[in-house]
Amino acid sequence: MDNAVRARRAARDALADIEPERLREVLRDRLADASMAPSVLTLLSARALDPAVDTAPLAERAAGVQLIYEGLRLTRTLAHDEPWADGESEAARQADLDILAADVFVSRGFYLLARTETADRAVEVVRAFGRDQTRRHGTGADADHAALDRNLEADVFALAVAAGTTGVGVTPGSDLLEYAAGLAREFDGDLPPPDAALPDATADRILTLADGDAAPSAADP
Repeated sequence: MDNAVRARRAARDALADIEPERLREVLRDRLADASMAPSVLTLLSARALDPAVDTAPLAERAAGVQLIYEGLRLTRTLAHDEPWADGESEAARQADLDILAADVFVSRGFYLLARTETADRAVEVVRAFGRDQTRRHGTGADADHAALDRNLEADVFALAVAAGTTGVGVTPGSDLLEYAAGLAREFDGDLPPPDAALPDATADRILTLADGDAAPSAADP
């Protein structure tokens, strides 16, 4: 099964019990249109280090990363558009449902990662997002806005690599995490589909950097 299909299915399955139906439809619609790059990167990171790894538990990790990203991405959109400025308009009513959907995405993503080695990192992604958006509203330069917004994708890509590599027993070092963050910074606006967001050499690069992290330094006995 294609990684993107597997990741989208895992994310949808994680939301299958959400009620009411209208809210679940909003969640599904968001996932249907979303780039699965964060969750595919999670799976790719694990399989780069262990091609024979069982993908079932990894799919849950991938879904956790994706859901956290979708929730924060939706929150960012709502904060920028400020749909509540129109009072009781249809846009404002839809925004009420969207902000609830964002909360569900993030909370369910946390649930899926809660017992993994990346639980604390996931929390820090959300905290960093809050700090960046607070700073964004206090700056006047569009360039600063773009850089602060893109921090979310960079942090989520680092989270994805950490979720994948720790899933096969490898703790990522700073070089690998910086590489992941750098992948996300290559794009402006919405993330493209995984095939465009993740170069063909991504798996090889992850393996090389992970091996470098594991290699003893010259100073080691």
